[in-house]
Amino acid sequence: MVLIAAAVCTKVGKTIISRQFVEMTKARIEGLLAAFPKLMTPGKQHTFVETDSVRYVYQPMEKLYMLLITTKASNILEDLETLRLFSKVIPECCRNLDEREILDNAFNLIFAFDEIVALGYRESVNLAQIKTFVEMDSHEEKVFQAVRQTQEREAKLKMREKAKELQRQRMESAKKGMSSMRSSGFAGGDSFGSGISNLTISSTPSISTVNDVKPTPTKAPAPRNAMKLGGKGKDVDTFVDQLKSEGEKITTAPVAAATVGAAKPKPVSDVPMEDVHLHIEDKLVVRLGRDGGVQKFELSGLLTLRIADEKFGKIRVQLENHDQRGIQLQTHPNVDKELFKTKTQIGLKNPTKPFPHNTDVGVLKWRFQTQEENAIPLTINCWPSENGDGGCDVNIEYELEHTHLELRDVTITIPLPIGATPAIAECDGDYNHDSRKNTLTWSLPIVDATNKAGSMEFSVPASIPGDFFPLQVAFVSKTPYAAIKASDVATVDDEMPVKFSTETVFYAEKYEIV
Repeated sequence: MVLIAAAVCTKVGKTIISRQFVEMTKARIEGLLAAFPKLMTPGKQHTFVETDSVRYVYQPMEKLYMLLITTKASNILEDLETLRLFSKVIPECCRNLDEREILDNAFNLIFAFDEIVALGYRESVNLAQIKTFVEMDSHEEKVFQAVRQTQEREAKLKMREKAKELQRQRMESAKKGMSSMRSSGFAGGDSFGSGISNLTISSTPSISTVNDVKPTPTKAPAPRNAMKLGGKGKDVDTFVDQLKSEGEKITTAPVAAATVGAAKPKPVSDVPMEDVHLHIEDKLVVRLGRDGGVQKFELSGLLTLRIADEKFGKIRVQLENHDQRGIQLQTHPNVDKELFKTKTQIGLKNPTKPFPHNTDVGVLKWRFQTQEENAIPLTINCWPSENGDGGCDVNIEYELEHTHLELRDVTITIPLPIGATPAIAECDGDYNHDSRKNTLTWSLPIVDATNKAGSMEFSVPASIPGDFFPLQVAFVSKTPYAAIKASDVATVDDEMPVKFSTETVFYAEKYEIV
């Protein structure tokens, strides 16, 4: 037998994946696949159908067809046997027999197809052999990876234990200094001791502890000569204020409820949506070295089309691509690739078919990876140095490298040693110290060409330079990183312009300095 191609398609004739085993043009194989649904006879059950040149052998699989295209001179019995083997391979690679699952496992299926047929002829293999050939597990590789993971895990544990030991030594030395000050300053102080001698409060008091200590307005007043805890009524408030000054967050139940009620809502698009709406999303993943250098830079983007009115289903979108960095573009399989290459237009292969309406359809995606430092939109320079007193002075500065961008809600999160309180000397913007998470957050509402650089300076006692890494950076922007935008939308039939709206989102999914 000579097997021309193997494909998985839907009941309506949409091809999901296809693998050719003989040399032929793209137009030829697309024509053969497009002709298959037209040859199906409704109401009749067959396993094959023939034309003047080829034979289609197929088997239904729920909502899909497993289809083989062979020559008419091939043996039909061998064709059916090969078809059964193809049909057994698909459930082995896919959990569900639907279009999404087939696309997610497309490469595995193609590899398995290549094990069944080579150069158009059936190989003498069974299902177990195909699974072995595709998986190709190596026992030596597994042992090597297990040993390496164990070594890395042991090294991390030793590193953490050493860091904890150093931190413990610093805290003990700091406590010794504090105890010597207390013994010299508060020895014999009856007024301080008598007020809270019988009160035991943990280092991290809960909300219920504060509510139990502070009297509520509905409680009956105590007799005047009754013993009061702490003497003066302001002692509890003074203690809470002291905790707040040390960085502890103390809230009562009503305040907590108000905080929950006033929670910041999720960001909602403020772009009015027309019947044709385009959504451009740029997602950035960056990892930089603390001493400079790009360890990872990956930009991924997606252009999504949403049509609210059916009458605008048959349209073409004109794009402008001013990219000069070499961003890789890829259109959806149903989009006309030649039209996109020649005119930079987004349109369906079959112009008589409309785009789906009331559905977000991804029509174009792009990807860009590089090791060049000039691709970084926002550079962060963190410079911790030991100050000679057992602590560190930290200088951090940012600079917007791409001045055409406008970054909003920029936050730079710096880790701190356990229990350390930073002393801020200088800061452009706002900052917040979270003593529970041991982090210092530097916030900037907007970073653009008019505010493209800034700095922050602080000092932390009992610390080393490595305590302030990794830094985490987050931001959002309505300006795209990729120089791709939609300039015009027109109908396919009469090329009449269509009113459309565009929304652009550029954000950092993971941006860290390690």
